[in-house]
Amino acid sequence: MNEKRTYVFVDHGKPWRYEEDGLTVTRGSAWSGPGCHLGCGVRLYTDGEGRLVKVEGDRENPFNQGRLCIRCLDLPEVVYNDRRLLHPMRRDRADRGKDAWQRITWDEAYDEIEARLKDLRERYGAESVLFMQGTGRDIATWISRLAWSYGSPNYGFPLSGLACYLPRVSGMYSTTGSFWVCDCSQQFPDRYDNPAYEVPEVMVLWGNNPIVSNSDGFFGHWVVDLMKRGMDIIVIDPRMTWLGRRAALQLPIRPGTDAALALGMLNVIVNEDLYDHDFVDRWTYGFDKLAERVQDYPPDKVADITWIPEERIVKAARTFAQAERACIQWGLAVDMTREALPAIQAIAALTQITGNIDRPGGMIVPPEILFYGGGFGADLLSEEQTAKRIGLEKYPLLKFGFATLQPDEMVRQMETSEPYALHGMWLQTTNPLACMGADPDRFYRAAKELDFIVGVDMFMTPTIMALADYVLPAATYPERDGLRIGDGPQRGETINKVCQVGECKSDMEINLELGRRLNPAAWPWADVKEMFSSIIGETGYSFDELREVAPAYPQYTYRKHELGLLRPDGQPGFNTPTGRIELWSTQYAGAGLDPLPYFEEPEPGPGSTPELLDEYPLVLTTGARNWGMFHSEHRNVPRLRALRPDPIVEVHPQTAEDLGLRDGDWVWVENQRGRAKRRVQVTPVLLDPRFCSTDHAWWLPEGDPEDLFGVRDLAINNLVPWTCGKSGFGSNYKCMLVKLYKVKDGE
Repeated sequence: MNEKRTYVFVDHGKPWRYEEDGLTVTRGSAWSGPGCHLGCGVRLYTDGEGRLVKVEGDRENPFNQGRLCIRCLDLPEVVYNDRRLLHPMRRDRADRGKDAWQRITWDEAYDEIEARLKDLRERYGAESVLFMQGTGRDIATWISRLAWSYGSPNYGFPLSGLACYLPRVSGMYSTTGSFWVCDCSQQFPDRYDNPAYEVPEVMVLWGNNPIVSNSDGFFGHWVVDLMKRGMDIIVIDPRMTWLGRRAALQLPIRPGTDAALALGMLNVIVNEDLYDHDFVDRWTYGFDKLAERVQDYPPDKVADITWIPEERIVKAARTFAQAERACIQWGLAVDMTREALPAIQAIAALTQITGNIDRPGGMIVPPEILFYGGGFGADLLSEEQTAKRIGLEKYPLLKFGFATLQPDEMVRQMETSEPYALHGMWLQTTNPLACMGADPDRFYRAAKELDFIVGVDMFMTPTIMALADYVLPAATYPERDGLRIGDGPQRGETINKVCQVGECKSDMEINLELGRRLNPAAWPWADVKEMFSSIIGETGYSFDELREVAPAYPQYTYRKHELGLLRPDGQPGFNTPTGRIELWSTQYAGAGLDPLPYFEEPEPGPGSTPELLDEYPLVLTTGARNWGMFHSEHRNVPRLRALRPDPIVEVHPQTAEDLGLRDGDWVWVENQRGRAKRRVQVTPVLLDPRFCSTDHAWWLPEGDPEDLFGVRDLAINNLVPWTCGKSGFGSNYKCMLVKLYKVKDGE
């Protein structure tokens, strides 16, 4: 073990496990499964039989300060759900799609999966096997190591354009050398009382409803905390939300036009000389070229594009630029446009040219205990195998982002076998037929031709039922030990096992045990705790030691760019080829992309295909979050399902009247690619009658398994094509043209 690093700890009145009122209380982190992006501090209560009976927020944990969402509070209903997968199962490849599963032992499952995977590696090469993950469960570290130790470079997400978080991360690394988040004091254990911290004057919530979604290590209630301390918010959202109602300014944007809005705001800031001259001169590259580009986006033109009144665009720009401290909290709406990277570049430039970078109350680099984004075990993959990563040749920017394949190219390659054939797939924490995958029928047709498929999950899903030959039962977080060290500002926390259900194993345990069989040298640990201790070894703490003292906070310093803390050479500046924030990106230019931000109309859309408006008059945005569900999870949990019993499409009152629709009507949402069934909710929260909003990731666990739980009728991704941006990042999940019409009897 290395010498112990210096961390700041939280004083606890009691140890991590203690007795209270006849129950055992275990303190730890709540990070998944079921799905979550946070890792809130929790107290898990178990009875004398080791059964989880209650979950409470840990008031001593600075991250969430005792607050929890309904999904965590209802966790016992998930853990002991009668639909849980409890033991390994297999079926014949010929029976894919049939409920013809046979229970087997873990040894049988491992023996047979090992044999099949080794056979595919020997016959076709390790690159012929895909390793696919979803979002929510913290498995990126473990599945990437499984893939790379096996020898496959083809690890990633079955999501068109990698359009979830990765565009933002890749875009920021490509132009600044780091990822940036709003400074909400989350890096300090004493939070808002830390003497170095200053509350932002203005926060922009851009395409994000953080109280409901709580995304990417950002706890939504921090926004409310800061508003109580004087912060104003600007909300950019076509829907009125709880926060939007309390905003200083709401901008009801047309979905898919975020880049145009950011460029219009930059136009105002540049032309009215509201930018930070000193920061721009000292720390940015390409400002003059950016200033020239934004002249193409005057506020009146942007108003026509975005459906936002011109005066609001101007006011938002001035309010942001004139604030002493300002930051931007953005969400998936930015990633889920086809040209996501130029949109990200434009939005980020608002903080960059106003000097709201690396300073209190602005945008900060999240503290890292470990480099999380690069995966775990990249050194295990040879250069020869790395070069075979799907999409790398077509989309060279992938070299600068996460080490994932390009999923649109993956689907094409499954169909064509070019440049080489694919034969196997490992599916862990992902349900692409219901959730991530665009055009799910196309994904299904391509994937079903693969020779061998394994699924790992907590519940039977449409994807596993349709495609898998083996299914392995995954544990929920109270059933496992683990580390919470990634997603957003890192702190050292442990996930602590308190119960056991069936024969379920953690994702980490499954990957370790199978990995040892496929490449023993790459998995030298006897158990998961030893593996965790090895991973955090550079901190000087073992897993058991960290558990005693967690949460552990790295010491945090502002203005890292001035102190040489952002560059490996220790020089002041940013970790880019120029050493500056690149408003004109040298890496984009090197990849054959436009080095400056720009706006490209979503296609189809009102601005690109007006000829379609007669048939498809409404702009649809997908994926709005709701309280009780995480992506395609929780529909099999009675109390959570009661909060959202059916898939909803929100419709403006004027639109409903024009179409003769009422609350509760079942309708088809349809475009030229497909349709999905939804129940109408007429609501004035939609701020423009020209658009509608719908849930994503719907299926019916109570439905017929051999009908794939109704997913064919309910998947909104039936309307979404596999098509990404020029960079390989971004896809139009949230901006489509559609029509609505009533479902007929019998449909």
